[in-house]
Amino acid sequence: MKKILVKTKSKKYPIIIGSKLIKNINKIFKKNFINSSKYLMIVDSKITTKFLNIFRKSLNKNIIIYKFQSNEKNKNFKSVDNILNILQKKNFNRNDCIIAIGGGIVGDVSSFAASIFKRGLYFVNIPTTLLAQVDSSIGGKTGINTKFGKNLIGTFYQPNLVISDTDFLKTLPKREILCGYGEILKHAIIKNKKLFIYLSKNLKNIINLKNPYIEKIIYQSCLIKKQIVEKDENEKGLRKLLNFGHTFGHAYEATLGYSKKLNHGEAVILGIKSASEFSLKKNLLVYKDYLLIINHIKKLNKFLNISNFFKKRDVAKIIYFMKSDKKNISKKINLILIKSIENVEIKKFYKINEIKKFLNNQINSIWIEWI
Repeated sequence: MKKILVKTKSKKYPIIIGSKLIKNINKIFKKNFINSSKYLMIVDSKITTKFLNIFRKSLNKNIIIYKFQSNEKNKNFKSVDNILNILQKKNFNRNDCIIAIGGGIVGDVSSFAASIFKRGLYFVNIPTTLLAQVDSSIGGKTGINTKFGKNLIGTFYQPNLVISDTDFLKTLPKREILCGYGEILKHAIIKNKKLFIYLSKNLKNIINLKNPYIEKIIYQSCLIKKQIVEKDENEKGLRKLLNFGHTFGHAYEATLGYSKKLNHGEAVILGIKSASEFSLKKNLLVYKDYLLIINHIKKLNKFLNISNFFKKRDVAKIIYFMKSDKKNISKKINLILIKSIENVEIKKFYKINEIKKFLNNQINSIWIEWI
């Protein structure tokens, strides 16, 4: 078991990483001062009864279970309202607790509800996907989607405890593991070249969830995010680094209507590819590091190319969603770009026509077999 302590201005909390943690949930809760009289457990509907039974037996508390159909289309006000109604009907108070068990969508919706009900309940995040374990469960971002874009409504609300049980990962399909790997890759690119090299050397073992590789990269990835969040809790400056690849990626997701054609992690990887190529076009990115990034992405999925998902007619829609991105404060689009691995540019604003031209060229381009 590994432990990381996150210390922000608003709250201190531990991230616990390891296997068979759910069986010891009661001890973990007591040790970390989670002792509410009532718990609302918001659970991804795909979580097996086996895991839920282990959890309930271990915690042995007054638990209400709310099963949530986890997808981007349900990440909305209606879902939050359903949760708030349960909290009100069951007379939850500010010393009671919401527990999220699932991926990033469950965590985002649950934490948003926890942050606004009576101005804040206890919140425990138990991420069950690789993506959530290395990214969304850390840092206190909550959020829901609207028809205008992804995560445009939300708060900053740090959890009281994060428990990342790696046993959950064994139940995931390979595509879901690759989805989480996209965020790990992002963390390595923006902050740790040694980690990037480690990923390159041990890619197969990581994707196949072999230990000690998988626990090590979860720990290292969380450590990077912790260090950034502690310095910039509310995303005023440094934390914007974590959006590398996301301005493109979120727009790709939204343009496809959050369909199964492209999941979040795949969109992020495709966004990293686009941001790297745009950086190269702007003479920012060192060509040697560009090749390292592109070759790494190719090893993950050689079909992750913008032309495989979009036509020229989609560019206007992609631009529309890029303009809605939270980082934008003018008519230009803010992009997080890269000069080299470990060296990222935050404040880069580009005209819409410039990005539109780039996207049109990308859609017309052919994937190059780099060697």
